[in-house]
Amino acid sequence: MFKKETYTARRDQLRKDMGHGLIIIPGNHEAPCNYRDNTYWFRQDSTFLYFFGLQREDMVGVIDCESGKDYIFANDYDIDDIIWTGPLPSVKELAASVGVNHTGNMKALQKLLDGRTSMGHVHYLPPYRADIRADLSAWLGISYDAVDRYASHDLILACVKQRSIKSAEEIREIEKAIATAYNMHVGAMKMAMPGRYEYELAGFMEGEAWKGNGPVSFPVIMTIHGETLHNHGHNNKLVKGRMLVMDAGCETPMNYCSDITRSVPVGGKFDARQKAIYEIVLSANLEAARVTRPGITYKEVHQAASRKLAEGYKGLGILKGKVDDIVESGAHSLLMPHGLGHMMGLDVHDMENYGQINVGYDNETRPSSQFGLGSLRCGRKLQPGFVITDEPGCYFIPALIDKWKAEGKCKDFVNYRELEKWKDFGGIRIEDDVLVTKTGSRILGKPIPKTVKEIEETMAS
Repeated sequence: MFKKETYTARRDQLRKDMGHGLIIIPGNHEAPCNYRDNTYWFRQDSTFLYFFGLQREDMVGVIDCESGKDYIFANDYDIDDIIWTGPLPSVKELAASVGVNHTGNMKALQKLLDGRTSMGHVHYLPPYRADIRADLSAWLGISYDAVDRYASHDLILACVKQRSIKSAEEIREIEKAIATAYNMHVGAMKMAMPGRYEYELAGFMEGEAWKGNGPVSFPVIMTIHGETLHNHGHNNKLVKGRMLVMDAGCETPMNYCSDITRSVPVGGKFDARQKAIYEIVLSANLEAARVTRPGITYKEVHQAASRKLAEGYKGLGILKGKVDDIVESGAHSLLMPHGLGHMMGLDVHDMENYGQINVGYDNETRPSSQFGLGSLRCGRKLQPGFVITDEPGCYFIPALIDKWKAEGKCKDFVNYRELEKWKDFGGIRIEDDVLVTKTGSRILGKPIPKTVKEIEETMAS
């Protein structure tokens, strides 16, 4: 945990921003895997972690905006629990470690809420788990189906405002996660030789994550079929001539995340086609980092990266016409049907449980309806302290190419005859985690091999 003053200051700021009422922030429960006592790895709710910092299950934090009091409610462990867990700190001791002086059991929580259940005086975030939705329904005396309707939009905006700006201590945690991701990716690069299976490399990455004392931050993407954007199947044998997309990150013990993608040629040497596409994607990745700075929107950064992609594809004869016209038409999105990146922090897609549009957009910048650009998860104006991913890619998706060709879509800009030659290629993605600074940006963490030369030298070693 951070020092208790960090959590006290965060709660005080939230209290100030909200101004009135009770704020309820439930922690998570254990989640059964296949029967009650066999649970998935416990992952605490990120909002609870941000404001209360405690990793124990079955806790509820309450911030009283009017009295200035903070509470933690939970039942202490009894002897039946201790037999299985060993001695554990009391609720009072845990609360004190994060600067909370008022505690109680779950009956005390209900007593506090009784008589204060007016939806104008109780604030909570929209739940993403059914068990928490059921809890809120019972505590507040509202129907299960009405819980989302009464969630506080003001609380969403107040939490986004705070959590979007990462402190120096948060940046250090993220860079710890990237240090572990360095070991994950460099080790997997060296293993990416013909005859191995994807699951061997994915298993290695999970092991390296746990060596850093945390789980992976999302299921590892490890595939020679990178044309499928989030391919979680790991059963393919690695064969020479394929690009291997490795998208993986990890969490620190405090649950701050990394999210890195590298794409490498199986066997360690790029052929001419692989190098040509890789250099185009890399140029977009570098351009995005170059132009990222406070005051610019990430939608504008996405478009700058898109122009680099369009320029490269035009050079190969896959696209045609003026680069700006290609990007305006969205023709380049045939080969990158996703956005450039997303916010990152305590969640690998930071705060998206609040509603992605509330996190990634603002009153000035709204989502586009254009294919590809409409999938940009963060388009808002950038501020110092934002941590975002920079992850352009190129994907030759046969079904999508066939669909566009049949419809004659963007036929003035897409050379479908030339594109047929690339349908067996697969995909490439390159991703870094980027901090917006006061004057520009910097890629976080120890540099992970990214140029053609760096990758080939790493794989040769």
